[in-house]
Amino acid sequence: MTVNAQPILPMIVPESAPFSDEQRSWLNGFFAGLVSLDQVTALTQDQTKGLMVDVPKGPLDDGDDGEAPWHDQTMPISERMKLAEAKPLRRKMMAAMAQQDCGQCGYNCEDYSNALFLRKEERLNLCVPGGKETNRMLKKLFEEFGDAAPVAPLAETPTKEVALGVPGRSRDNPMTAKLSVRYLLNGAKSEKRTHHVEFDLGGTGLDYIAGDSFGIFPENHPGLVDAVIALIGARPDAKIGGKTLREVLCKDISLSPAPDSLFQLISLLVGGERRKKSKALAAGEDPDGDAATLDVLAAVKKFEGIRPDPEVFIEALEPLQPRLYSISSSPKADPGKISLTVDLVRYVIGERERRGTASDYLANGIEPGGALKVYVQRAHNFGLPQNPDTPIIMVGPGTGVAPFRAFLQERMATNAKGNNWLFFGHQRSDCDFFYQDELSAMQSSGLLTRLTLAWSRDGNEKIYVQDRMREEGAELFAWLEAGAHFYICGDAKRMAKDVERVLVETFSKHGNRSAEDAVAYLNALKKAGRYQSDVY
Repeated sequence: MTVNAQPILPMIVPESAPFSDEQRSWLNGFFAGLVSLDQVTALTQDQTKGLMVDVPKGPLDDGDDGEAPWHDQTMPISERMKLAEAKPLRRKMMAAMAQQDCGQCGYNCEDYSNALFLRKEERLNLCVPGGKETNRMLKKLFEEFGDAAPVAPLAETPTKEVALGVPGRSRDNPMTAKLSVRYLLNGAKSEKRTHHVEFDLGGTGLDYIAGDSFGIFPENHPGLVDAVIALIGARPDAKIGGKTLREVLCKDISLSPAPDSLFQLISLLVGGERRKKSKALAAGEDPDGDAATLDVLAAVKKFEGIRPDPEVFIEALEPLQPRLYSISSSPKADPGKISLTVDLVRYVIGERERRGTASDYLANGIEPGGALKVYVQRAHNFGLPQNPDTPIIMVGPGTGVAPFRAFLQERMATNAKGNNWLFFGHQRSDCDFFYQDELSAMQSSGLLTRLTLAWSRDGNEKIYVQDRMREEGAELFAWLEAGAHFYICGDAKRMAKDVERVLVETFSKHGNRSAEDAVAYLNALKKAGRYQSDVY
């Protein structure tokens, strides 16, 4: 007995439709009988969607096209917000971020905004690079549109990092490590103070890969803390939640910049013209043209004589945030250790020297052997190519060389065959050439195929890495045409912007492309993951 084989019918009714296999088969046959095979094949999803039962949309399914034209760290926040005007609330919140995807908040920019929108995250002050601008804009958006955000218990869906519950994997669950080594990288004539610091991971169980960042929880300088306490007329040993006021200000509270809430408190403690000014500062205005310079010490000095209750004073301040640094070592080259390359931030306003909280703590506040809270922040799309034969181009002036030292160590340890080209620059060749001996040895061994240097203070003309890139344009373009990946690390506002401008010029000149096509070439590199940045 011969059984006739059934014809194979094209699937018109999708598998996600709410029908049994038998029902779906019958419907497919029914529609196949109505139209020709060619017509069936061309049947569109729109023609069949009437068969679908409406599926409730999630809160993030808001019709947004996924494009983020404001995702540019060089763009002022006002321009980013303008581009996001017609977008859903969660996208407006994304535009308010610093656009660096640096991970300091524990997310990337888009995931942070989505977490705020879904009420899975309540902290509006996690964007360290965005600072007060981002914080103010997020507060404004919540005041204006907060009712549009879904209301759900905050603890219902914790962040991925916190959910893992593994110490040292997120800012919310750090662990303790010891600073083991610290030495100065600059020569005696340098205007800078940059340290190489190492941490012993022995016994911590922490691991990382080249390209990751290391988060550290700093402490405020004791002298700065004592000056603040003296100005508000408080006792250092006043009790705040089981700790002394001095301990809280040293370890838990940010003393820069002064938050709007501090000026709100001050407005309740002063009168007359001083009240008017403090209210203006709380509203984000700048009555005396000095708002950008006001850290907590400068703020209480500006309104000298205030005597707030210590606990109320603490409540008006922001928590001390961890800081992220690009890791400058490879675990495959030096297991059990993590190294950082840290520039001491220091500048003078008036007669007072200011210093970066974390960089000063690593340079002067903690000694080798001392312990501090740390965590590893996994990189967001910043790492070596999967294929070790792929050539790489690295642009890292100053401390921007940090992740590329890690890349080179990794490629040396794994015997990767891909060519490596590093652009490095700083002020002076005789005192600011970080890791000179290491890089020279890598060049001599053939690991570092090309080393291109730029010094901005060696002669009358200032030479930067972007100038060297322009000079090497033909070769640079040839490497990219051959499949090279391009990396940049360093200053987001100026250097990174200039580097992108030079790349577009290079693609236009040496690739014989129009300006529009040159920009498209750069965007294609980014989309393919062949242009990666770690900027701050």
